[in-house]
Amino acid sequence: MPAETHMQGGPLGRDEILKLVTDRLAEILEVDPTSINESDSFREDLDADSLALIELIEAIEEELSDRSIDFRIDDEDLEDLKSVRDAVDYVNLRLG
Repeated sequence: MPAETHMQGGPLGRDEILKLVTDRLAEILEVDPTSINESDSFREDLDADSLALIELIEAIEEELSDRSIDFRIDDEDLEDLKSVRDAVDYVNLRLG
C-alpha cells in the first residue's frame, strides 16, 4: 500500500523533513536550529553523543507516528545515520 494512504495531513517534503530533524536536534542539543547544517556530522560537527541521537530518533518517530502509521527507524539502521543528511534521506526514503 503506498505511503500516501497512510499519511495524515499529506506527505512531507524533503525540506519539511530537514526542518523537523534540525528543530528536534536543536532542542536536544540546546542550540539555535540555524546553526545546524544538513552536511553536519552528528558526532564530529555537533558533538551529539549516543543519548542525544537516541532522543532524536525517538522525537522523529513520535512526530511522524501522527502522520504515518507505525513509522519506525530500525535499530540496525542507526549506525548508518552519521549526519543530518543521512537522517533526512533515511526518513524521506521511508516515507516515500
